[in-house]
Amino acid sequence: MSYETLISFAFATAALAISPGPDNIYVLVQSITNGVKYGMATVAGLISGCIVHTSLLAFGLSAIIKNNTSVYTAIKIFGAAYLLYLAFKVFKSNEGISLSGDAPKKSLWQLFKQGVVMNVLNPKVTIFFLAFFPGFLFSDDLSKVVQFYVLGLIFMAVSFVIFSTIAMASGTIARFTVNNKRINVFFKWLQILVFVGIAVYILL
Repeated sequence: MSYETLISFAFATAALAISPGPDNIYVLVQSITNGVKYGMATVAGLISGCIVHTSLLAFGLSAIIKNNTSVYTAIKIFGAAYLLYLAFKVFKSNEGISLSGDAPKKSLWQLFKQGVVMNVLNPKVTIFFLAFFPGFLFSDDLSKVVQFYVLGLIFMAVSFVIFSTIAMASGTIARFTVNNKRINVFFKWLQILVFVGIAVYILL
């Protein structure tokens, strides 16, 4: 078992969770508009949805790549290519972070359900899990199903901590983002470096 791989995965997950994306920005907008507990309900829903993607990956992909190293290699190459594509999309995008999204008041249960649906029905999340997880399998002894679930739990735990921090510090984050235009440039290049770095890690 490679604990270094698990640590690398946790740091990569943390970098991804911190980098601005649709999910954490939605959490931030909900927290600013309606309050921290509403942001936390959204976080709980988003993280719960990851269970579905992890299960699909664990049972579907594990069956495909079992005893087939060529397929496994092809999937890793696809994953690296997809991450480089995401980096290119960020590079071509503008540098602004919009916090003016529409966040109508909903109940905590409605926000939880919406978070689950946003995550589960988003095909980009499925593709991202497929691109991200296979490069961090960490054991020759454990079954791939178990390894994918371990990675999924780490992904959910790290993302939950960071998304919760974003919700609780929403006011400060919003003021800092609005008053510091350079932060947008920083976050843009952080995303690019994270995607490229993970792609290179997977390939090597």
